[in-house]
Amino acid sequence: MKTHPIARATTVAAAAFVAFVSPLPVCAQSYPSRAVHLVVANPAGGAGDIVAKAISDMLAKALGHSVIVEYRAGASGAVGARSVARAAPDGYTLLVGQTTEIVINRALAKELGYDPDSDLVPVALLATMPLALIVPAAAPYTTVDQLLQASRSSPRGLLFASTGPGTPGHLAAELLKASTHSNLTHVPYEGGGAALDAVVNNRVDFHFQALPTAMPQVIAGKLKVLAVSSVKRSPALPNVPTVAETIGPKDFDVMLWAGIFAPRNTPTAIVARLNQEINNVLQQTDVKDPLMRSGAEVDPMSVGEFASFLRSETAKYEALIKVEFCSKLLYGGCGGFGTNLNLLP
Repeated sequence: MKTHPIARATTVAAAAFVAFVSPLPVCAQSYPSRAVHLVVANPAGGAGDIVAKAISDMLAKALGHSVIVEYRAGASGAVGARSVARAAPDGYTLLVGQTTEIVINRALAKELGYDPDSDLVPVALLATMPLALIVPAAAPYTTVDQLLQASRSSPRGLLFASTGPGTPGHLAAELLKASTHSNLTHVPYEGGGAALDAVVNNRVDFHFQALPTAMPQVIAGKLKVLAVSSVKRSPALPNVPTVAETIGPKDFDVMLWAGIFAPRNTPTAIVARLNQEINNVLQQTDVKDPLMRSGAEVDPMSVGEFASFLRSETAKYEALIKVEFCSKLLYGGCGGFGTNLNLLP
């Protein structure tokens, strides 16, 4: 397995942790003895759901028991993440955690009901996904610059959808707004499916949507992709430029990713077993190729590499939110940005 470029600086301690994986201890060899539940912390139809379903059948074959995908949405992923953090640490309840609930929420809200660092254990990275800047197929613009010019010439500006305050799509659009001084207004929706439907049916003007979620509608001709949010072009859409290529800023980089997490105190042998089996599944042609065609990028990591990747992502988004948003934009500090998260039930 090749080392992921973001995680080459893995510590010696992390490497030592992974070294014991083979042979697996007895507790990992006897695990599982019943169904494993993958909790997606967002509504069905989103990026987390897509990658969870992509691996579930083959992972079930590898583990010898059913793998059940279930949904516990709410508060930008915090409800599902909290439920897994409080679950028994036995490897039977796992979180399909994404950028929002693992690294963004902590910078936006004082009380989440869980700590991503101390209450959840990283198991395996599933995929990274650029966001696609999508517009209705009949929209009059074909470039990001044309979109932004339209926002400035319209008295009401343009409306952009998101899957909720503080989500990667929201941050990407606000960063675009701040860096180009455009007239853009946020319209949050509950989940990727609802936001996507709003763009297809012209209720909003654009949306930064995870590429795998948007791709079916793009292929069907119902949406156009003006750019992707990553620093490099997506192999799935090589002719579509990045936001940085088109209008800047040159370091514009807002990505979505999904990974598997377990409750704290889950035995390290079970974590290692899951990492091994998930990475094997991700390398299978029947799993990897469809994900790559959809716009997801698959590059499996060891447990230590994934932990290093998470530290890097946490630092990146903390800097983005505290510097670009809390200080410079229109929320009057992070408190306003995170209001919904602070009202967790």
